[in-house]
Amino acid sequence: MAAMDTQRAQLESREAELSSMQSQIAARENQLAQQQAQLERQMREARSMSAESRPATMSSGEAMLPPNANPGECFARVFVPPKYSTVSQTVLKQDAGQRVEVIPARYETVKEQVLVQEASQKLEVVPAQYDWVEEQVMVKPATKRLVQVPAKYETVTEKVMVKPAHTVWKKGTGPIQRIDQATGEIMCLVDVPAEYKTVSKQVLKAPATTKEIEEPAVFKTVKKQVMVKAPTTRVVEIPAKYNTVTVTKMVSPPQENRIDIPAEYQTVTKQVLEAEGHMEWREILCKTNMTPGMISNIQQALQKAGYNPGPIDGVVGSQTMMAVNSFQRDKGLVVTDNLTMNTIRALGVNP
Repeated sequence: MAAMDTQRAQLESREAELSSMQSQIAARENQLAQQQAQLERQMREARSMSAESRPATMSSGEAMLPPNANPGECFARVFVPPKYSTVSQTVLKQDAGQRVEVIPARYETVKEQVLVQEASQKLEVVPAQYDWVEEQVMVKPATKRLVQVPAKYETVTEKVMVKPAHTVWKKGTGPIQRIDQATGEIMCLVDVPAEYKTVSKQVLKAPATTKEIEEPAVFKTVKKQVMVKAPTTRVVEIPAKYNTVTVTKMVSPPQENRIDIPAEYQTVTKQVLEAEGHMEWREILCKTNMTPGMISNIQQALQKAGYNPGPIDGVVGSQTMMAVNSFQRDKGLVVTDNLTMNTIRALGVNP
């Protein structure tokens, strides 16, 4: 099993390496696609350069002019895209290895006697013997209890002063002697004697006390069992127990069968740069060397080749240039915004 785990780990490592290689190939293809997009963008920028643009200059400041030019010829700088070639390469997809097939063990079913319980000994208890006897049993012991003796009261009467003696003013009734300049009203200060009331009340004659009363013990005649013979023990032999069970036994152990797996390869393709993109002078038709008759010849040649240039009117219009660009793409020529001499010659027109 350890060898199987090691081989499985190796296979997983190789799969990871293969996945990494595929990721690198995909990254390279993506990089090539980005380079191609950049080159196409440069081509579009080169096409957007007008014929009246200022000529490029070298580092020395001298104008870069078309070489070997003749009077009456026109040239335009065009971008020649880079050239790529597709190459195929065989790479290792999976290393050679081994596959391990496990042949399972073989078993058979047999019957066996299995010990369920071993032989043992146990102690048996011989119970004790008892007899009935009568006995006086104290149910309740002698006790003493305290008894509450209530207090004694008697009723007595006494006179209680309700209102003390006092004086009050009262109106007089007719004077005995005439008093000159009197108002006629007479007031007399009169003594009023004290008032008493007879009331009854409870008076403590003897306070509450307690006294102790003795209560005798209470006995009862009961019957109870008395052991006349103590318990004993004896040893009992218990034989062993067996059961017949069905068990599965291995007849042959498991085995391994190793199978060699050859290495696996795959073919991948990639783009290889053969020539860098560059700018070069291409002879074109311009107003200097272009005549309506030549344009009509070019339009007729395009129409004959299966490209619709529009009306044959000797004027380079948008429809004529669309036909020219389609012809250039189909023939593998550089697609430009100008009529190059290579395109005119490819159409079979003598410039």
